[in-house]
Amino acid sequence: MQMYPKVYLAIDNCVLYKRWTSPDAWARVIKDLGVDYIEASADTELDPLFMGKAYLSDWVDQVREAESKYGVKVCNLYSGHGTYSTLGLTHTDSRVRMHMLENWFYPMIEVAGKLGCGFGFFAHAFGHEVLQSAETYQNYVDILTEMLTKINRYAKERPCGRLGVEQMYTPHQYPWRIKDARELIGRLTQGSGRDFYFTEDVGHHNIKFMRPEKAALQADNVYGVWLGTDRAFALANQHGIDAWDRIEADMDRNGHLFSEKEDGDCYEWIRQLGCYSPIIHLQQTNGRASAHLHFTREENERGIINGPDLLRALKESYEQADGADMPQKSDEIYLTLEVFSGTTSIMHDVLKDYRESVRYWREFVPEDGLSLDVLVGRL
Repeated sequence: MQMYPKVYLAIDNCVLYKRWTSPDAWARVIKDLGVDYIEASADTELDPLFMGKAYLSDWVDQVREAESKYGVKVCNLYSGHGTYSTLGLTHTDSRVRMHMLENWFYPMIEVAGKLGCGFGFFAHAFGHEVLQSAETYQNYVDILTEMLTKINRYAKERPCGRLGVEQMYTPHQYPWRIKDARELIGRLTQGSGRDFYFTEDVGHHNIKFMRPEKAALQADNVYGVWLGTDRAFALANQHGIDAWDRIEADMDRNGHLFSEKEDGDCYEWIRQLGCYSPIIHLQQTNGRASAHLHFTREENERGIINGPDLLRALKESYEQADGADMPQKSDEIYLTLEVFSGTTSIMHDVLKDYRESVRYWREFVPEDGLSLDVLVGRL
């Protein structure tokens, strides 16, 4: 008999950063929005590099008090803009990599263990020079795998929940293709002796980095065309279409820089790998930009993300055969609204739109903890 996961609706509290910053404050606001499960962002006063050990210990106590007071649960911790803006775990200097490991990741895992929740993140990037060689690129993939293996082994000794890295959508932010994500979580599961997962963000997809056809250079215009390495761009700038054979040969040698059409389709990601994504970040998008928009009527008319298609695609992923080297399929899925607020946002308006987003998703997840097949059967 096919086992389907329980599905929950959650909110990432990053939308409240610099506004409602204490656990009591953001728990109260999110409960008022009609959601009981919370993803706690490092941006909302939880970053170990900024806060320190004593604060983090008090923060855990404050979260427990807020959970009891408002009837909510911190289901996951998540990284924020701070770690996203650095080379982090794949820094060119090994001292920085170890600093991130020991002073950011390990404290976050300790907090997740104390709260008994999961932990998702994206905290690395490959510098531009890394992209110029398939061999160098693979070396940095191996560095990333080594660092994530250490992290997952550390988590194995703590009572925290599932760990997973967020998928991205550009060559310098790995994993950015379906095959990369599948390979990475398989390698980490086998190498660390503990299941490792990923986070699907429905707005992290585009087709900008697909390999171009010769016709793309017919007008000798290289702007807006992705050719891969600096060498390929230099050839195009100097010789235009006359250098196509050499450009094509360079692309042949550097397949790590090019995606397939399926990589730009969030529903295809979910159909193939959704069962290994215990956290799915929800934002409305037109499929070309990750703007983290609300699910208001106006945005939904322009956007490509909708509840029925997402749940059906997710159910398909649970109905496929288990992968030999893959983690166990997740028995819980947190559909997590991740909508941003800006410096000049009027928060009264933001919360109004958030209520509408919650109402939209409550049409498809009317009660937390229902089985995926039950939800799909109600569509």
